[in-house]
Amino acid sequence: MELHDIWFVLIAVLWTGYFFLEGFDFGVGVLTKLLARDRPEKRVLINTIGPVWDGNEVWLLSAGGATFAAFPEWYATLFSGFYLPLLAILVCLIVRGVAFEYRAKRPEENWQRNWETAIFWCSLIPAFLWGVAFGNIVHGVKIDKNFEYVGGIGDLLHPYALLGGLVTLTLFTFHGAVFTALKTVGDIRERARGLALKVGLVTAVVALAFLLWTQADTGNGRSLVALVVAVAALVAALVANQLGREGWSFGLSGVTIVAAVAMLFLSLFPNVMPSTLDASWSLTVTNASSSPYTLKIMTWCAGIATPLVLLYQGWTYWVFRKRIGTQHLADAAH
Repeated sequence: MELHDIWFVLIAVLWTGYFFLEGFDFGVGVLTKLLARDRPEKRVLINTIGPVWDGNEVWLLSAGGATFAAFPEWYATLFSGFYLPLLAILVCLIVRGVAFEYRAKRPEENWQRNWETAIFWCSLIPAFLWGVAFGNIVHGVKIDKNFEYVGGIGDLLHPYALLGGLVTLTLFTFHGAVFTALKTVGDIRERARGLALKVGLVTAVVALAFLLWTQADTGNGRSLVALVVAVAALVAALVANQLGREGWSFGLSGVTIVAAVAMLFLSLFPNVMPSTLDASWSLTVTNASSSPYTLKIMTWCAGIATPLVLLYQGWTYWVFRKRIGTQHLADAAH
């Protein structure tokens, strides 16, 4: 296997890790409106991800940086062609981070309510737009012979991409609901399980439609295996949720995300960004990659840094593993 093939796999792993971890972050943010009944419950939801949300976003930085260094042509075409949706995601992530930090700085009702609204919308919008973006990457976009995107913003909003956005939005919300059930106690835990069932059933319908469409359009034998794993894991997650096995349900919802993202990358390879104008103008792992020397240096750096990041994040999750509820909130805090 060539180095550019290895880095395609590594970038797929980074995006998978980001969607697995940031997926439940986004889901919890959406649940601040759908699940929480009052301010203490909203604070409980926010506290479940408080120690880890910023660490989860490291995976996005790593995926973007690895794409820039390993496949500069892919990075250039992607970020120029998808400029507006990616800018919207970036703005949402900035506002969302500020909202987490500033929400409790002042006790006024309007102040806290406005920041909570920001958390909701700045979780929902990226959750949807990431699906739209990856739907376009897999489906293909208008790339000319110079590897430049020549379409408009409207060309990115076709039915397949919009369905992909609904899949990531519903799947991340389901992932967040089972995470909430895993991390909380009391009434909010029971309601999270009930909402997870409803959202999970909707997710199953839209995800199955999207994955079957993907398989019919660009799939192969390897992507078909990933499709079967994704569907089976989602069904098993719903069953585990109904049995009250929150740990299993969360793990299986994570497997669903991993398998679904793997299917997209398996369908994409050896392309990294297909052209809908002419197949010969598509960006591939070969014509979009950096030099072998660059990839070799990157491989050594990744081999040293990746285990350290995994150990640190694993330690963080272990330290903050206990369940929380409204009874654990300080009376003076809001």
